[in-house]
Amino acid sequence: MQARSALFDLYGDHLRTRGGRAPVAALVRLLACLDIAAPAVRTAISRMVRQGWLEPINGDAGRGYRLTERASRRLDEAAARIYRLRPPEAWDGRWSIALLEHTPNRTVRERVQRGLEYLGYRQAHPDGWIAPRPAPELESVTATEGIRVTHFVGELDGDDEALVERLWQPRALASAYARWLDDAQRLVSAAGSDPDQRTSFAVRSTLVHEWRKFLFSDPGLPKELLPPDWPGQAAAEYFDVESARLLPAASAYVDHCLQRRDP
Repeated sequence: MQARSALFDLYGDHLRTRGGRAPVAALVRLLACLDIAAPAVRTAISRMVRQGWLEPINGDAGRGYRLTERASRRLDEAAARIYRLRPPEAWDGRWSIALLEHTPNRTVRERVQRGLEYLGYRQAHPDGWIAPRPAPELESVTATEGIRVTHFVGELDGDDEALVERLWQPRALASAYARWLDDAQRLVSAAGSDPDQRTSFAVRSTLVHEWRKFLFSDPGLPKELLPPDWPGQAAAEYFDVESARLLPAASAYVDHCLQRRDP
């Protein structure tokens, strides 16, 4: 697990609802549970500040970092998707099409690509992207990179299932869900039926970290376009149950680390 990803998980899963801030010492203590060393944490923090996700603050516990407004919006949206806080919308048979202004800057193109894939879009043509539903963050993701976007929705003049197969590869996605479920069950079983607070935090953080990766690969594809016996549902149910079961002890450990004043 990389330090930057672990910090996003920590802020999104715990600190976002605790004022979106934490002292550096607490961040180091919490990520140590995930075998991430202090120098890696500090390097990742510096990188996230440069990228506009965190900003430095000074508090009673010393120097710390809080989420920027941009980061808070992104993590609110991520939490809604991770925990499915909004009921899934029925698909109306129309696709979201985003036509991007071309940029010769490869670095910008790669950042835009990662941002659009996170929102559920896939590249159908060099500057043409498609998603099963419009994403509220589409314009903000492209505007951040100075890219103009033309967006509209429409029906496909062709085979919807073939488009899903080509752009999202649902059979490979189904295999990924099945692997996640097997790995998650082994991880939870190894922790025992009543893990302590530190273990609960580490196990739950790992579950959330691995589950969050599906935000980049599964935009919530319409059920009618998925293969039968879709394993994503069983995986989601297991994640919901175990993440909720581990949350009280994990939250207690986060509070303990935030309240400590020793380095």
